Parts: sequence; structure tokens; C-alpha cells
Amino acid sequence: MHFVIVSGAARTQSKSNTAKIIVAFCEGLHNGGNTSEIWYLSDRKQWKSAKTAFEENENILFALPLYVENVPGIMLGFLAGLSAKEQPRTRVSFLLQGGFPEVSQGRCCEEFLKTLPAQLGCGYGGTFIKGDMFGLSLMGEKMEAKLLQPFIEIGFQFGENGAFRSEIIEIFSTPEYFLEKQIRMANGPFRYVQRFAMWYFAKRLGCKTKLDVKPFCEKKL
Repeated sequence: MHFVIVSGAARTQSKSNTAKIIVAFCEGLHNGGNTSEIWYLSDRKQWKSAKTAFEENENILFALPLYVENVPGIMLGFLAGLSAKEQPRTRVSFLLQGGFPEVSQGRCCEEFLKTLPAQLGCGYGGTFIKGDMFGLSLMGEKMEAKLLQPFIEIGFQFGENGAFRSEIIEIFSTPEYFLEKQIRMANGPFRYVQRFAMWYFAKRLGCKTKLDVKPFCEKKL
């Protein structure tokens, strides 16, 4: 099968975690003998071609980051320019990734995504949600490869029938919620590890001040 993959990320391709996930996903997709084409909405010059690809193909996957609990505005702008298909043979699926570890953080967005295929005259191929991807580009090549490995398998499984099977989602799309024990650990000794990790990420992103700085607080007299 041939798949059209559209990245709904606002970041440019070179700086996008979604772009790296798509590459890994396509590796699995191609391992199953499928072909694909990728369009990045962060590049406005690609919108016309992406729209044409949507109109002329039947297997569509939107890959996007969770943005303020929902869909990035750049993707909504693109969707607004699409016309509903008259022949309902096309199937639209979604790959949603975010920085929050708990999959439940993406459920609100998932409910919205479920409504889109019908509005576009298409069938729904499921939504795969994967969290804890914030540090993907910040943890070094070895950890990045480890985080991306599941997407290769997911891509292979997706390519078999052009949709996300519920059993595959259950295996890879976890945890739904943290266990009580994990929450206690996060609020206890592990908070120091988290604080160090956030300091490390901030430094990699160019932050030069303390994370707890309050520049807009009034100074005490």
C-alpha cells in the first residue's frame, strides 16, 4: 500500500520531534513492503502538494504533537482548506505524540480527532497516542534510538492493514495513568532526579538562568 503522511507539527523539520518519529515509523512501514510520501505543514510551500496528495490517495496518516491539549493551529488551518471526499474509500489515521508520560493527557485531543474523518468524507483508522517524548532530541543518540525503536514496530504493524489495531495500541500506548506507587516516587526521592533532568534539558535548549527564577516578582523593600 501507499501512504500519505502529513506532519502537523509547527516546528521546522530539522527541529521537530514529530519528524524524527515519522522517519522511524516509515522505516517499519517500508519493511513491510509499503511506500510513503511525507509532507510537512511547517513549510507552507508544501501545503498545495499535501492537499493534492490527500485528494488523490486513500491511506492518510496525520502525525502531530499534542499542543495545549489539542491539535496545533497550523494543522487546523490546513484541514480547513480540505474538501470532503465524495467517494468514502479513504481512511484517515492519526499518530499523536506528546511530552506528558501519561497517555490520558492525549484523550481530549483523541476525541476531537475522531470527529475529523467523517467531516472529510473518510473512514477512521484509529489514533495511536505515545507520551514521554519531550526529551527525544535532548538525550543523546543512544537514548533517541531507544525511544524511536517502538515506532518502527508500530509502523510495520500499521502497514499490514492501513489502520491501528487495538491490540497494538494497548501494547505500545502506555501508561494510561501512573500507578499510585509511581506518583509517590515522583513526589518523593525521584523529584531530585526530575529537577536535574529539567535543568539538563533547559541547558541544552539554551537557558542561562535558574529554573526557579521569578523575574516579574516585586522585590521586597
